[in-house]
Amino acid sequence: MAEMKRKVAGYLLQSKAIILEPAKPFTWASGWLSPIYCDNRITLSFPEIRDYIKEAFAQVIDKHFPGPDVIAGVATGAIAQGVLVADVMDLPFIYVRSTAKEHGRKNLIEGRILPGQKVVVVEDLVSTGGSSLKAVDAIREAGGP
Repeated sequence: MAEMKRKVAGYLLQSKAIILEPAKPFTWASGWLSPIYCDNRITLSFPEIRDYIKEAFAQVIDKHFPGPDVIAGVATGAIAQGVLVADVMDLPFIYVRSTAKEHGRKNLIEGRILPGQKVVVVEDLVSTGGSSLKAVDAIREAGGP
């Protein structure tokens, strides 16, 4: 696991996904200010890095959350990573919006989740955990365990 962490960190640096701006801190979705920003979406532009990260996610899920029925991404940053993980694990994918759409079917969750299905939530960046917990609550309301 330590080697995996080192390799992912190296890939984040190599792809320039990690950005340092001490003079102009970034505002995260949580409202926190940080001189460091990790734009994980940049890794999607590098097939070797993207493949390693999706495989690493799958290994971590297999080890810590074995036997999921569905992979969920938290919109919008974790949609692409979640799809890649679901694909490599040959599992269905859903994503959870921060708020329900105001048009169409007004979905909060896009995709199909059935009552009782075990869902693993993939997040791209966590500060307070608020969006992840909100996604879990939405999945539970939709029938997830």
